[in-house]
Amino acid sequence: MTIGQADVLWRPEDDYKVKPTLEEGDIYRPDILKVVETAIDNLSGKLRELSLDIHDHPELRYEERYAHDAYTSFLEKHGFEVTRHHLLETAWVATYTHGLGGRVLGVNSEMDALPGIGHACGHNLIGIAGVAVACAAKAAMEQLNIDGKVILPWYTWYVTEEGGIGKVKLWERGAYKEMDACLMCHLGPGPLHSISLSSCLAVIRLEIDYSGHTAHAALSPWEGKNALDAAVLAYTNIALLRQQIKPTHRVHGIIQGHDWAQSSNYYIRAPTTAEAEETLKRVVPCFELRTEQQALATGTKVKVNRGHTGNELVQNKVLGDELSDVVRKKYGVIDYEYGISGASTDFGNISYLMPGLHPGFSIPTVPGGGNHTPAFTDSARSQAAHDACLAVSKALAHVGMRVITDGRFLQQVKDAFEERKNRM
Repeated sequence: MTIGQADVLWRPEDDYKVKPTLEEGDIYRPDILKVVETAIDNLSGKLRELSLDIHDHPELRYEERYAHDAYTSFLEKHGFEVTRHHLLETAWVATYTHGLGGRVLGVNSEMDALPGIGHACGHNLIGIAGVAVACAAKAAMEQLNIDGKVILPWYTWYVTEEGGIGKVKLWERGAYKEMDACLMCHLGPGPLHSISLSSCLAVIRLEIDYSGHTAHAALSPWEGKNALDAAVLAYTNIALLRQQIKPTHRVHGIIQGHDWAQSSNYYIRAPTTAEAEETLKRVVPCFELRTEQQALATGTKVKVNRGHTGNELVQNKVLGDELSDVVRKKYGVIDYEYGISGASTDFGNISYLMPGLHPGFSIPTVPGGGNHTPAFTDSARSQAAHDACLAVSKALAHVGMRVITDGRFLQQVKDAFEERKNRM
């Protein structure tokens, strides 16, 4: 069953224990899936405790010291070799190896929260999903005597509201060099029991610095050069530009100040990096126009600094097809509309660099209570959200174990990656 243009989102009052009609048919290595499901079900209670603990102790990007210690302690207790403070202060890596040689599965997660509203993007659930996938893969390798390795490199993320771009920093420092493929997931509003294989938006960040001159606003305002006026003029230019850009593109900014200085952060988003670059060419003149033609009005100067670029998600087709197969036959439905299709993630950058898969999964939300709202913070600690997280974790662990056990499949994964890269 495929959801195309679904109109109904999963609400808290819906009975999620009523399962959808599943497809019939065989799956790859049902013996592996049995071990995966048993391992995750047995850990459910402890994973729930860990998720709520992280939820109750929200920390901002690069400050996740409590989460760092909680996750590393958990994985050490479950037999992983853990390196704390790995490459970044709050980053860490956990590994498990069985036998000699074998293929290497990477599993990403995130652990940072948002200012003022805590885990309003549900990273407490993304965190335990990574742990669940890794523990299930470990159980399968142990019980079925499968050679291989699983690596969990963990850090903050975000190129946008959460700030930073942790995965790219760790890629540059070699954190992914052993991996044959990397898996991750993210949550959001969506239909009941749905797992999404949508992409996400590429994003380019601009940092705008203004320089003016202070003055007493009532005593001698004529001595001032008001940088805020300059920022407002630029904001107005961009607001007018929005009428002329594609409906799938986004431009938004944050005007802020510190120690009498005014600065702004702007984000240009589009379905592909190439499209974002084209829209960027139209956004930058909105600041330059102010410099050239409105300098007499404000008397200020502006500097446009290009920040990080986040690529759109490139879902590996072979990995995605395998996930779709097991989800439709065991857990729910696949959609290509929801997930994080309207957001951005630095896993998109990783998917440009190596084979990767990053499905979204739906949790119950209230109207107006999507990601980055206080209501979503509440949704991310619900039992229904926890159960949905474990379902996608089982499916991802199954896909990951096929990467480890099926050489022909892995070659198809790599071929699909190279083919897509050559078209970009």
